[in-house]
Amino acid sequence: MGTSPVFLICLCLLSSICYVSVSADEHNHKYNDREEVVLWMNTVGPYHNRQETYAYFSLPFCSGAKSSISHYHETLSEALQGVELEFSGYEMEFKTDVPRTVICMVKLTEENVKAFKYAVMNEYWYQMYIDGLPIWGKVGERDENDGKYYIHTHKKFDIGYNGQQIVDITLTTEMREELKTDAKIKFSYEVNWKPSKIEFKNRFDKYLDPNFFQHRIHWFSIFNSFMMVIFLVGLVSMILMRTLRKDYARYSKDEEVDDMERDLGDEYGWKQVHGDVFRSPPHALLFSALVGAGYQLISVVFCVIMFAIVGELYTERGSMLSTAIFVYAATSPINGYFGGSLYARLGGRLWIRQMLASAFTVPVAVCGTAFFINFIAIGYHASRAIPFGTMVAVTCICLFVILPLTLVGTVVGRNLDGQPDFPCRVNAVPRPIPEKKWYMEPFIIVLLGGVLPFGSIFIEMYFIFTSFWAYKIYYVYGFMLLVFTILTVVTVCVTIVCTYFLLNAEDYRWQWTSFMAAGSTSIYVYAYSFYYFFFKTKMFGLFQTAFYFGYMALFSGALGIICGTVGYVGTNFFVRKIYSNVKID
Repeated sequence: MGTSPVFLICLCLLSSICYVSVSADEHNHKYNDREEVVLWMNTVGPYHNRQETYAYFSLPFCSGAKSSISHYHETLSEALQGVELEFSGYEMEFKTDVPRTVICMVKLTEENVKAFKYAVMNEYWYQMYIDGLPIWGKVGERDENDGKYYIHTHKKFDIGYNGQQIVDITLTTEMREELKTDAKIKFSYEVNWKPSKIEFKNRFDKYLDPNFFQHRIHWFSIFNSFMMVIFLVGLVSMILMRTLRKDYARYSKDEEVDDMERDLGDEYGWKQVHGDVFRSPPHALLFSALVGAGYQLISVVFCVIMFAIVGELYTERGSMLSTAIFVYAATSPINGYFGGSLYARLGGRLWIRQMLASAFTVPVAVCGTAFFINFIAIGYHASRAIPFGTMVAVTCICLFVILPLTLVGTVVGRNLDGQPDFPCRVNAVPRPIPEKKWYMEPFIIVLLGGVLPFGSIFIEMYFIFTSFWAYKIYYVYGFMLLVFTILTVVTVCVTIVCTYFLLNAEDYRWQWTSFMAAGSTSIYVYAYSFYYFFFKTKMFGLFQTAFYFGYMALFSGALGIICGTVGYVGTNFFVRKIYSNVKID
């Protein structure tokens, strides 16, 4: 009862994460004639380093004469994504043209010139927002003929409207001015309004790139992966059915001979480890915590993809991250239920410690990586530096929302599904594992297990990487759902085959092997991220490099936990099935 007010506060904080559509007048997306339209200045940064961004006014630009409007981050996700909206001071009114108007005149000092030249050399672009629509413009350019640096001083806004709504914005930068000390530069703007036939629901279509995302290669990769699934499922079914049928026949024949003949015989195979196959794996607490986290991440991925398909989350600033945070917190009982029940079935007694590990495994990894990158961002004075208040908010969500919900799920899981129900009893003394071929060792199986799952998704990885690290908006979430389904099926099939070979070699260490074999997909994804960084991007600098490889490690790790959980769950069903169909002496 003592923490209930804090719990309610955190729930309100979570609900405010998704509170975008009515947080300000501009978010109604409807204007009356001559009603104020706000131009927000967001960030500026190198074109090739999308995540290395700085506040717009960190460069010596000037704002309009209009009094500033206080702005705070409407959502937690905006703060986490480095959104730095500042009022431009430009006077804009709905359907009211503004002729060329001088904002201010700046006398360039040596420091100003140095800052602008650095921005031009590194191809700095700035981003602005009007009515939630992003606008990009280039700071300046270098003339290839005379080698001089120029800055664009005039912004021309052509705004299309349909009824009471803004549906299209085009920015044109004009009037080059040479950058030199003591030069007096006039910054100006103009606004032209024009009626448009674009419907409001389709106003984001101009930002999409159907030629890129719906290219024949994308369709071919989906078809290729789908055919791989059909072939793999058929192959696995045929091999296992024929092999298991022979195994069952051989074991049935062995039951007819007497004990002497059985002792002198050449019994071998997976039946020999029936007394150890359901033995609790080493580090059962960590294992169950990872499986529980995997169940939660699978739920989050599925829910977010469905919300993105139905709600077109890319049309609202920060809504994708907001939805992911909200869904992750709300699905915490799933983590507790499956992780806690598995740990109980494995005979674990430190259930509180296991619950804490389940609740904080993913948040600690994410926060630790973000905290490390945050130090670099602070050194760069980048907008990606997470404010202290945002850190406190995230900590409160972890402590007062995720942790209690995980506790509830753990208690329910231990009581409803925590009793061992193995089809075979576990021997008191572990059976020695015989020697086997080198390619049957768990380490080799783990390395090879991720090849086919990665092969089914690596084309989609290119599109996902490009949408995040370059200036593309990912919107084909139907493709993503199909690829996620294909990945699940391929992972289960490959892991079952790997586990069968392992058990047939009389090695009963299948729990961790099945998890790691499926999870090794993340190794190949992370290796592919190196290829993408060096050959598909032009990123540079410590901050962008650390940001890229840090968050790619998080992405790969989360994918590994998801695939590992899928592989273990599918294999667990398979192992239970084959041992429940054999008569054990």
